[in-house]
Amino acid sequence: MSAIPLDEGRKRAVIENVTPEVDGGRFPIKRVRGESVVVEADAFADGHDVLRCLLRYRNEKDAMWIETDMLAITNDRWRGAFTVSDIGRYRYTVTAWVDHFLSWRHDFARRTDPEDIAIALLIGAQLVAAAAADAVGDDVARLTLLQDALAGERALADKSSIALSDELGLLMARYPDRRFASDYSSNCSSEHECELVVVVERERARFSSWYEMFPRSAAPQPGRHGTLKDCAARLPYIAAMGFDVLYLPPVHPVGVINRKGKNNVLQAEPDDVGSVWAIGSADGGHKALHHELGTIADFQSLLAQARALDIEIALDIAFQCAPDHPYVQQHPAWYRRRPDGSVQYAENPPKKYQDIYPFDFESDDWLALWHELKSIVEFWIGQGVAIFRVDNPHTKPFAFWEWLIGEIRRDHPEVIFLSEAFTRPKVMHRLAKLGFSQSYTYFTWRNTKHELTAYFTELAHSESREYFRPNCWPNTPDILPANLQFGDRPGFITRLVLAATLCSNYGIYGPAFELIERKAIAAGSEEYKDSEKYQLRHWDFAQPDSLSELIGRVNAIRRANPALQNDWNLRFLAVDNDALLCFGKLTEDLSNIVVVVINLDPHHQQSGWVELDLVQFNLPADTPYQMHDLLSGASYLWNGPRNFVLLDPAVTPAHVFQLRRHLRSERDFDYFM
Repeated sequence: MSAIPLDEGRKRAVIENVTPEVDGGRFPIKRVRGESVVVEADAFADGHDVLRCLLRYRNEKDAMWIETDMLAITNDRWRGAFTVSDIGRYRYTVTAWVDHFLSWRHDFARRTDPEDIAIALLIGAQLVAAAAADAVGDDVARLTLLQDALAGERALADKSSIALSDELGLLMARYPDRRFASDYSSNCSSEHECELVVVVERERARFSSWYEMFPRSAAPQPGRHGTLKDCAARLPYIAAMGFDVLYLPPVHPVGVINRKGKNNVLQAEPDDVGSVWAIGSADGGHKALHHELGTIADFQSLLAQARALDIEIALDIAFQCAPDHPYVQQHPAWYRRRPDGSVQYAENPPKKYQDIYPFDFESDDWLALWHELKSIVEFWIGQGVAIFRVDNPHTKPFAFWEWLIGEIRRDHPEVIFLSEAFTRPKVMHRLAKLGFSQSYTYFTWRNTKHELTAYFTELAHSESREYFRPNCWPNTPDILPANLQFGDRPGFITRLVLAATLCSNYGIYGPAFELIERKAIAAGSEEYKDSEKYQLRHWDFAQPDSLSELIGRVNAIRRANPALQNDWNLRFLAVDNDALLCFGKLTEDLSNIVVVVINLDPHHQQSGWVELDLVQFNLPADTPYQMHDLLSGASYLWNGPRNFVLLDPAVTPAHVFQLRRHLRSERDFDYFM
């Protein structure tokens, strides 16, 4: 027979099914500063005694726990909440016990027999005396007086009134008997309480608008290699479009050995610049800048100028090397060898990357490799970078990322990591659990109403939302999806509005996106023709069909509407046409409601009847309300739950409505019939 720890046999409360919790507490949940953590738990005990249940939380830097009562919301289910005010890590758990005073008072209120009441009052007096022994300050005297009143010679009616008084209830709640309290212990040793963790990040982890550009293509003159100063000159244009993160692909020296030519051909011409992801040459590696981009001083100047426009610079972290990277000679053990002794280059059959050497994370020298890679991130943090987009994290060990992100966040909790992992769902989700702030998604390939509804319902409302923070991209330098190749200008607008309104974090690869670049290298391919990955490009920002102004309007809408700055408030709305997608986003207090209707068919006019849940939107059934289109500026008067919409992609493929309840007069508005 196993030994029972001291007092364990007298702990009667059971705590189960605590939420939020990721994999039994193995991984933390995520929040940003100022958000609340709503915690629920099943808590119960044998018999009919009354439980007291508390939510306990603390910043990891603090030793003292803060406690708040959890309220019973349904059959043995309890709920409490706390707000995270600082970035870093918080811990939280649940504790519960049989509260003998509450149990006594619950039964006392139902007693009717005078003899029972008299005996019960004496029992209550004993409970109050025990609390008085633990009390401090003025509470000692007050509890002693109440104890004497319950046990004294007063009339039963007076003593019963004291027993059920708010004053006695509040005083007794301050000094509960917690000797036999149970702490939540799911997947933990029974000898220790289980402390769950929430990682708190700054707001930009939850709400951000990314713009990607290649610095080497930033020169205003065709044929010249761009510089960081050219990037700085581009900042006002990016700010005018409303982006707050400028993401730069690798800015390091590019390898010469096995350099790829234009359109990824194996043989490079003398003037070919190669792939920026083939990192390293005789000029340096991951801690160096490409000499044609400029100096570290130029880089720091770029950061400062961007910061003045409320733009942060995000850098690409690509842990791989060109054959002539200094690491290859300095640390030959970090690379896998083929039978002929040559280093194994990167492959994803049938694709081959002869210009890239992956690291061998199974190397005997793996620990030194880990520390060197960490030092790369620390170097750029030292230059002022606080956001990193991580290239292909799914091709490196999970243990490495958990260690690296944990190490960096310990000293730099402000740093944001974006996982660029277009891979299997379980792999994507594991990376998110390990600490990545944001994650790329499958949005790029979700096109139909059913696909979009199912996928974003999963992102917004499944348990994965506690750790998986999506970042939606209509295009990337690697991906020119079919919906852009064949969608023409309306297709680009549709994908922009979808990404920017379905998701609080989104990004575009520009200038290819706003200038509607849609030529693939071959039929059936998602690769751009004349891709910037392998050559310099010169962009005509003056072309008349540029989407830059529209993008600026969309980002301004995002900034002005708090409903669009969260993912969890998404609600899909019924519309009787599968070519139309409709959804709403609502703030908790319903002060800001945005309803989006999008024509998913870029070539044909579509119409249908949208259905709003009047109760959910807190709308009276007999009062008209205004739907103000934030894209066009037009306003429409709607009545009741069902209203007609028509979208012609030749005019605009989308409405982004702000619901306004208070109408001045009907003549102030257009009518949409």
